[in-house]
Amino acid sequence: METRIVKVAPGKGTQLGRFEASSGTSKVEEWRILPEAKDAVAALEQAANYLKTSDTPVAFPTETVYGLGADATRSGSVKGIYAAKGRPSDNPLIVHVADLHMLRELLGKERDDEDAIPSRYRTLIDRFWPGPLTILLPNPQPSKLAPEVTAGLTTFGARMPSSPLALSLIKLAGVPLAAPSANASTKPSPTAAQHVKDDLDGRIEIILDGGPCQVGVESTVVDGLCEPPVVLRPGGIGLEELRSCPGWENVVKAYKDHSEEGKAAPRAPGMKYKHYSPKARVVLYESTYQDGFDGVLPSDIGVTGATENGNAQKTNGHSSKRIGVIRTQRWKSGAGLECGALQPAPVNSDDHDDDYLNPAYQVYKGELKNSQGEVIGELFDIDLGQDTKRIAQGLFSALRELDRRNIDTIFVDGIEGELDIAAAVMNRLRKAASEIRS
Repeated sequence: METRIVKVAPGKGTQLGRFEASSGTSKVEEWRILPEAKDAVAALEQAANYLKTSDTPVAFPTETVYGLGADATRSGSVKGIYAAKGRPSDNPLIVHVADLHMLRELLGKERDDEDAIPSRYRTLIDRFWPGPLTILLPNPQPSKLAPEVTAGLTTFGARMPSSPLALSLIKLAGVPLAAPSANASTKPSPTAAQHVKDDLDGRIEIILDGGPCQVGVESTVVDGLCEPPVVLRPGGIGLEELRSCPGWENVVKAYKDHSEEGKAAPRAPGMKYKHYSPKARVVLYESTYQDGFDGVLPSDIGVTGATENGNAQKTNGHSSKRIGVIRTQRWKSGAGLECGALQPAPVNSDDHDDDYLNPAYQVYKGELKNSQGEVIGELFDIDLGQDTKRIAQGLFSALRELDRRNIDTIFVDGIEGELDIAAAVMNRLRKAASEIRS
């Protein structure tokens, strides 16, 4: 199977569609594609037609990460997602809808029946949809969803993405799309089209390229069907934002920052299995780890060895180490290591996409030295900056970029915060980490 990347980003100033609502209905009642956007959505229309008949999923951009979408109402189509990703069959999928009209139809209710959606969610929908929030809903019986979507659960997660490309694709397909992240299972989520191709080349046919994702981590998943309401997965909407909404003042965390394999079937994606892990060994320095406040400890470098990347070169008689650092709010250039002046790292000769690493970030490279000044390897340095949202936007891309450069060990400077998107960043890093220093 040949995998194609198809550019779908509309031209500057081009509006694909807009939400329309009649009097008394929600602001996200119905997504309409504008007639003047006909040329801009041509590639989306072809992909939508493919989704209607094929059992092979299509990768598409959202504001969070790239999704791997398939018709959520057909078993053969949904099974194609699990096959392409190598995803465990008891890991439920999130259903993406274009508007509330589509969600109400899925729930088996009439167009303007407000009771179709539990009242507790109304304040969240009004504030956060479209956007990076998934709500847990009761799955009506008989259900219009393929049973593989819910993995045997009596509920399903629904989300309305804010990307006009995603909304238009779903609208053109005419069905809700089941869509996990478009990566191979356990790998870092993709935030660029080339990330998807690296993982799923030969497994799917179409990757719709809408450019880098703006949020960079997956949606927040909440369950408002229980008391108190809970967050099942941290994501693009923080706990503090949720608690500011009427009916959600007492929402609590109900997830763990490590995999829970061997436990019961997960209620939401990202809860049970290993996730977000690059090939390289990842060492996370928690923000509370005072010994690592200024950077990576030399003792951690000393025990670094070759990983499955298989780099066993020699430099000055020593094993050549390839070390990566992802800096955030504490570490300065070089993360406290002896590396001399860092220079912009050349782009790999096998690059296929200039946006592989979000263009807002730069990789720097230097010679890694021991205390005697001897060169013992190479250091690759990525600074994600101080801003928490910017860190989230670049995290998965940075992990993938360092993996692509055959890094042995990646050291990451953790950040503080449990009430905003920082919670999602640290959740992903703790799940990805081989070792944690705290």
